[in-house]
Amino acid sequence: MALANLHPQKWDEWKREMEEEERMRWGERASCWVNVEVSEEDESEEGDDGEGLVEEEVESNDEDTILTGFEETEKSANECCNFEGMKDEERVAEKQYQDHEKLLDPHEALWRNENSTPGSWASQEGKDSINHEEEFQKPQDTLQEKEEASTDDDEAGNSMDEDTESDYENVALIYCQHDYPTHIFHTLTEFRESSLLTDLILSTDDGNNFLIHSIVLAAVSSLIMKSLSRRDAENDKADEINDNDKSAGVQRWSMSLGPEVEHVGLEAVVEFAYTGLISCLNRDTVDQIKAAAKTLGAPRVLDLCTKEKEKSTKTGGQKKEEGISAARQMMISLQSIKQLWMDRVGCDVVLIARGASLHVHRVILAASSDYFRGMFTLGMRESLQPCVALPFLLASELEVLTGCSYSGALPLSWSCVFEITCTSLQLQYQPALSLCLRFLQQEINPHSCLDVAAFAEAYDMMPLLEIADDFVLRQFQKVSCTSKFKDLPAKQLLKYLNSYSLCVPSELVVFKAVAAWIQAKPKRRLKLAQELMKTIHFPLMTFKEFKEVQSLNMWSDHSLAELYEAVFEDFCSNDTAPHSRCRIYLPKESLVLIGGDQICEDMASRSISKELWFGNSLVNHTGIKKAMEWRRLGEMPEPARFRHEVAVLDGQLYMFGGKCYYGIDDTLESVYRYDPLQNSWEKLAEMQEKRCAFSAFVLDGNIYATGGHCDPYYIESVERYSPITNSWGFTKPLDLPLSGHVAKVLQGRIFISGGLNSEYQCLASMFLYHPETGSTYLANMTKPRAHHCMETLGDNLYVAGGITLDANMIILDHLACEVYNPAADSWTAFSSLPVPHVGAGSAVLEGKFYVLGGYSHEDFSDTTMVHRYDPTIYRWENMGKMPGPNNDIRASLLCLPSHVRL
Repeated sequence: MALANLHPQKWDEWKREMEEEERMRWGERASCWVNVEVSEEDESEEGDDGEGLVEEEVESNDEDTILTGFEETEKSANECCNFEGMKDEERVAEKQYQDHEKLLDPHEALWRNENSTPGSWASQEGKDSINHEEEFQKPQDTLQEKEEASTDDDEAGNSMDEDTESDYENVALIYCQHDYPTHIFHTLTEFRESSLLTDLILSTDDGNNFLIHSIVLAAVSSLIMKSLSRRDAENDKADEINDNDKSAGVQRWSMSLGPEVEHVGLEAVVEFAYTGLISCLNRDTVDQIKAAAKTLGAPRVLDLCTKEKEKSTKTGGQKKEEGISAARQMMISLQSIKQLWMDRVGCDVVLIARGASLHVHRVILAASSDYFRGMFTLGMRESLQPCVALPFLLASELEVLTGCSYSGALPLSWSCVFEITCTSLQLQYQPALSLCLRFLQQEINPHSCLDVAAFAEAYDMMPLLEIADDFVLRQFQKVSCTSKFKDLPAKQLLKYLNSYSLCVPSELVVFKAVAAWIQAKPKRRLKLAQELMKTIHFPLMTFKEFKEVQSLNMWSDHSLAELYEAVFEDFCSNDTAPHSRCRIYLPKESLVLIGGDQICEDMASRSISKELWFGNSLVNHTGIKKAMEWRRLGEMPEPARFRHEVAVLDGQLYMFGGKCYYGIDDTLESVYRYDPLQNSWEKLAEMQEKRCAFSAFVLDGNIYATGGHCDPYYIESVERYSPITNSWGFTKPLDLPLSGHVAKVLQGRIFISGGLNSEYQCLASMFLYHPETGSTYLANMTKPRAHHCMETLGDNLYVAGGITLDANMIILDHLACEVYNPAADSWTAFSSLPVPHVGAGSAVLEGKFYVLGGYSHEDFSDTTMVHRYDPTIYRWENMGKMPGPNNDIRASLLCLPSHVRL
């Protein structure tokens, strides 16, 4: 199509874009551009795209390549997660179990993962059930495509640098379940109450018997520990266990204690061993408990007895101290049990896996794995065997999981997490499985997200699949630059491209992704080009962007001439069809605007709003033009309010304080909670002080309201709301009365910036606030600031908008912005706002800082615009107009039900 045939509007845009070519750039587009040209030196195409995410890795996989485990329990995390060749003794063990392999159930064989490598997850079931490329093609093309694929030696794909990929795969992190000691001892207590796997009977002279787990008591008693060691030595001398047919199981043994041990004292020591506390410890029982502790050699119990005798009559806070002490005691006990395992003391079963054998305690395995609980407690044959063969498991993986049973910690990296997750699923190892899933969710990155999605789909983990797909869609530009993106099945790629959750800064990003995917295997995938190009909104491209489309060597293929003409015509057209006017993006969370006020249409008065609005979607128009699609969510309960505060806790919106009019006696203390799932409001306990122009934050499940104003006074008090008790209580006050400030939580610490003092002076201060200890001052902002916005973004605090003072103490709009780095205690300027935003709402949505509405203090005009700061391109973007109220408004993020957003 000739340029003369362009629509006039397109022609004007073409000229304008040419003039602004050097000024307008899309961030880091050049660095993300993946070269889609195919050289003769590139490796040829592998077979079917549905054969896996990283076909090269699958083909190079060696059956002898296994995940090495701990040689000692305390090996470093990096060693736990590296792959290396099987040792000679492991090869011998492998040969011994070839007979076992022949007896494997077909489902168990799938867990062997003999055809997979770390980071490459296409299960055997997935390979058999889906041939993704063929599903996307017409039936008559299928045979022809297979023939072409077999002879296609000039197709290739671009791969990322191997060193970079291995870096992220091999970095190991220790993931811990901090409440694990409490959890496992709770399970052990249940076992004891049901007499499951108990192996020691303790008797007192008064005729009382206690059935317990010897290793649990050995963790607090030196007498039991020595007895266990002696029993192990005697058993080794009498009969080394080599006969798997010999009946073993749990071997109970008994011990009678002397007359100095009464049942009250012994019961207290046993309770301490399982719970970390002694509920019956008081001045009447302390002597009996102390006597039992001396006999059993329980120094920690003796210490509690000593403290009980020395304890004063003061009881305040004692209960809290006992709870904390109990958790610490259980942690110490678990560490002692782990040491028993490392020293092979009291181990009553040997697990024989591929590569090595492992001596363990049955009760610990049963407490952390449903698989072993069933094996050892439901009368199965293995419950009577001293050795249990697990030929379908690698000894290294089993040892890592067993170590987790004794510590609640797991060393994980991307090179091993899928194998460990797989084994945890098979053995129903809940502690390890929860840590693996947390790792997969928290450490997901552009290089691993597609593997996580494939793994989650293969094992029907829908919540994990949703998280992985959401990450791919939100980080599509980065994901499309990875080597694994080029191995994405066509069906999956089309799903992402057609999703309303696809987040891209421009249509050029989508085009480059599609082009790179096609050029990875051109002869096979060029047939899909027409269908894939339909997902790209070419009319939204600028001329400069479309020049990059035109420069692609792919168009030199004569078979694409017709497609190119269609693409060019689409770009040049003035099509007003819905799919061409804009790209709609639905964020996972919605920006919600609450209350506020605005100037009336007649410009003669102002009105206060009861309305709630939410940003349902982000809309990308041509070039850099963006907007938000706003919808009305509903109304707040009476009265309407502004200069109020909001907070989100457990998915519900809390609204409190503010003003209901412009007079003196109109400041509010009322509190309401909105449930988006029920679309209902609930009135809660009122604040103890009326407040407006204050700041609120959420910390440790509580909501805090700090400072504020209630005519004619400024407020320094801080009060805390507990949702559990529905009550407010005062905490440590601020150092001075403060209004128009902002408080935010970053990494568990409370930062408060700026504000107005009681003399109506604007402050430049930044300080840390603690509810118990008060304030600690940090580096000041460059200029005073009040009625501004501050949000946490990454590891920093971004500040924008508000008012400031000049050298003559005149109040001005503050357009300059700055970011605070807590690690360096320093401020750095970033791009200034294009217009004033005083009393604006703010929020962070998907890594971008939104400033919504407000006004100008210099002429008191409303600011009806929404601006968004993108830290990746270092600039503010215009996101369109506000839906209604503008000033002294509050914004928050909420997950709204899907039916509300349809």
